[in-house]
Amino acid sequence: MTTSNTGTGDVDPAVRAELDRLRDSIDNIDAAVVHMLAERFKCTQQVGRLKAVHRLPPADPAREARQIARLRSLAEHAKLDPAFAEKFLNFIVAEVIRHHERIAEDTARHQAVEPG
Repeated sequence: MTTSNTGTGDVDPAVRAELDRLRDSIDNIDAAVVHMLAERFKCTQQVGRLKAVHRLPPADPAREARQIARLRSLAEHAKLDPAFAEKFLNFIVAEVIRHHERIAEDTARHQAVEPG
């Protein structure tokens, strides 16, 4: 199988078929990741509302530390770079905390407007 680096599309058809097959799989995985993140954020929104109603802090550093350790272990077993997994989780957690802070502000504002 020979390929060309000219970018003109004169790639061996077998190579092109394999590349397309792999890219289709990547596209499916990306779609699944997006859907899983959407489900995760639906749950964290519920957590944020519960925390806001009960005046709990938006962040839980002890839980976050446990989750990072857990995710790093999962990553190692999955042959994924644990540092990458930690960065990914930190990015998600930062967004979740931002959402929780917004929910807490909205809840406090709403409770201040409504009597008792």
